[in-house]
Amino acid sequence: MLCALVQFLSGPAILAPMPSRTHPFFIPALVRIKPGALDRLGVYLARAGHRRILLLVSTGLQPALGQRLEASLARDGIFLAGREEVDEASFEHAATLFSRVPPGCEAVVGFGGGRALDVAKYVAFLAGLSYLAVPTSLSNDGFCSPQSSLTQGGRRRSLRAAMPSGVVVDTDVCLHAPDVLWWSGVGDLVAKVTAIADWKLAFHARGTPVNDFAALLSDATVFQFMARPVRDLEGVRLLATSLMLNGIAMEVSGSSRPASGSEHLMSHALDTVSRRPRLHGLQVGVATYVVSRLQGQGTERVAAVLDATGFWRGITQDPFSRREWLEAVRLAPTLKDDFHTVLSTRDCAPEVEKLLRTDSRLERCFTD
Repeated sequence: MLCALVQFLSGPAILAPMPSRTHPFFIPALVRIKPGALDRLGVYLARAGHRRILLLVSTGLQPALGQRLEASLARDGIFLAGREEVDEASFEHAATLFSRVPPGCEAVVGFGGGRALDVAKYVAFLAGLSYLAVPTSLSNDGFCSPQSSLTQGGRRRSLRAAMPSGVVVDTDVCLHAPDVLWWSGVGDLVAKVTAIADWKLAFHARGTPVNDFAALLSDATVFQFMARPVRDLEGVRLLATSLMLNGIAMEVSGSSRPASGSEHLMSHALDTVSRRPRLHGLQVGVATYVVSRLQGQGTERVAAVLDATGFWRGITQDPFSRREWLEAVRLAPTLKDDFHTVLSTRDCAPEVEKLLRTDSRLERCFTD
């Protein structure tokens, strides 16, 4: 039965794009974004009636963080029915963990970085259980979205999954995550500027439906963070809230369009052609700046956030290959059928090549 289920879930149906919709959607009922939230996880689970849980944790997570979480569970009588470490974000690994979900389990908790959260979200989806996201860094908006980014047969896929019923972000923990994860989260956030522009472009060119509320929600998150792009507890709270609302915008629209446009296509293409892909948000952040120049809009907004947060410093410390980026620009428009973006309107490679060599921000980010 498990084999049949896995075969069904790995087929085309689960990879089909979500239709635009107006019927009810799912959003987290529990949201805690504050210092010390990790130490109250047991309280939150008990209030939700989840007494028996499966915990999926990032491999290599600081032991002290795991100890704090498990102490919180013990204080409030939450039974740890199972604890598994996640070392790869793959469909195959998620299916294996699904087969080991303990009987009587009431919820799945994902704890750590993006890989563990994507796998935990998908395991909960397969098992029909509530899912709680407890990120220890804010490297992208995936911790609260209706999809899981997993490899399948070695290829990166966005697989349909359930939204979390709860999001618990300890801002103090995330504040002390490595710099590169902060920059990655910032990069994924500013992508909403170009994603919304691409969505509207697709409407005018192809009639692609636009959910105005989802577009407004996604666009507003960037303005919220722009007002205070500072890396402190309040800045982390703003970034976490903004990324969470981006995920909710995708659920509202039934599409990735509010958060993902040509800048994400370029990043996915880089994952394919690059000998050493970087963090998703780093690639997306640079691509967003490039795409804003191609679109002729949003560049000042994007640049203001990237400049203020030190994003470019993270890129120049480990520059990209110019050749790989130009290859990715050519490949990107072919990756998704019926996904119209600015890259669909013309051959953008010559423009991008000129930008990479002459733009004052970009020229330091690339090597030949």
